[in-house]
Amino acid sequence: MQEGRGVPRRNHQDRPRSHGRYPRRVHPSRRAFRHGGRRARGPHVTESAAEQATHYRIVLVEDDDGDALLVEELLYDTGLPHTLVRCRSLAEARSRLMTRHFDCVLLDLHLPDAVGLGTVEAIQRTDTHAAVIVLTGLAESHAGVEALAAGAQDYLVKGKVDPDLLQRAVRYAVQRKQAERASADLQVGRLRAQENARLERGLLPTPILSTASVTATSRYLPGREQALLGGDFLDVVQTDDGQIHAIIGDVSGHGPDAAALGVCLRIAWRALTLGGHRDRRLLHLLEQIHTAERTGSDLFTTCTLITLDPSAATVTLHLVGHHEPLLVGPAGAEVVPAPHGIALGIVPGLGQWPSTTVPLPPDGALIAYTDGLIEGYEGDDSTRLGVDGLLRILDETREAEPGRHLDRLIGRVRGLNAERHTDDLAILRLDWTALPTSGIDIGTGGSERDTVPAQSYGRASKH
Repeated sequence: MQEGRGVPRRNHQDRPRSHGRYPRRVHPSRRAFRHGGRRARGPHVTESAAEQATHYRIVLVEDDDGDALLVEELLYDTGLPHTLVRCRSLAEARSRLMTRHFDCVLLDLHLPDAVGLGTVEAIQRTDTHAAVIVLTGLAESHAGVEALAAGAQDYLVKGKVDPDLLQRAVRYAVQRKQAERASADLQVGRLRAQENARLERGLLPTPILSTASVTATSRYLPGREQALLGGDFLDVVQTDDGQIHAIIGDVSGHGPDAAALGVCLRIAWRALTLGGHRDRRLLHLLEQIHTAERTGSDLFTTCTLITLDPSAATVTLHLVGHHEPLLVGPAGAEVVPAPHGIALGIVPGLGQWPSTTVPLPPDGALIAYTDGLIEGYEGDDSTRLGVDGLLRILDETREAEPGRHLDRLIGRVRGLNAERHTDDLAILRLDWTALPTSGIDIGTGGSERDTVPAQSYGRASKH
């Protein structure tokens, strides 16, 4: 193979010499490259300043030295700024394409190691970015049309090419390839958006609430722009006894397997909750489903179960390897301390998940979230945001409307993180108004329930 020279410098010493093997001759096709007895030069080909500034990296795949020389001379005459690399076989060309980026491949269909349309397909499998222009003989122009159907961007018939035609072919083939890639990327984006919409319906369903005194607001964001949603999920339902039940969870890992398991657990939780299952019994059933549906034994799920009783003005929590929620009241936001149980799937069948019942103020909100909200960075150094940092932001971003408050909160967290940590995040906010003053005995649950007295919440860091 040989590195072609950059245009416009011309070095005739790089031409292959005959040595009796390739006699110096005027190739029949060169006659098509002549104009009035003088070869066309770059200035004869008009192009814009932007087009002149583009430098094209071109691979010529041609085993015939005479034809290769003609193409090299033609490229010089086009005036296109370019670097030319010549390869004599398909294998050589594929090796080059795998190690360097090229804009265009000029491809002969008759090579020592490949013949026909298979060469086009082989080049496309090797490099999906380079445009392909097929070089055909006078007697096989139909092969050019077939090459277009196989994915090539253009074809040229040897002996019928002049500098103007070659210049246009290279420029337009590169532009067509770029347009094809842009269209493919757009299609991928549309499919990803459709997939995200389907996943969002499964991971973030419409709450089932019949009371006006309690509202639910949620947000869900993937870790990266244009990424598929992951395994974070949440749901809220109200049962016939007036209690509001909520769950927020996070399946370990990312991608479709985690998302599918999250959807499965969310749907199972809603069905079991509406069917009357509660507390530890509900969690044991969820763990059985988790174990049966997961694609690998290393997948586990953390979650928080929330049961809000408006008539008693209390909330009962089960922390399954998950963060403590935050209680937002007139004085600000505070952590609700509660004991933890192990995540679902860590030791199937042996989980113990204690419950904690907490009295609520007449007006307030409870915020539960996944770890993507607090595991990002909070500045230029490597300090993680953590729960303490989240509490500071909550104090600084107070907003009466829950949706705007969550948007400001997430925007501030993401601004500090500056895309350095890319985990998914889900956040659920339950707001209530005009609850009765909690005066009932909430400590009658025996070993099943722990009671946290009102106004005893303290700030804590993540376990």
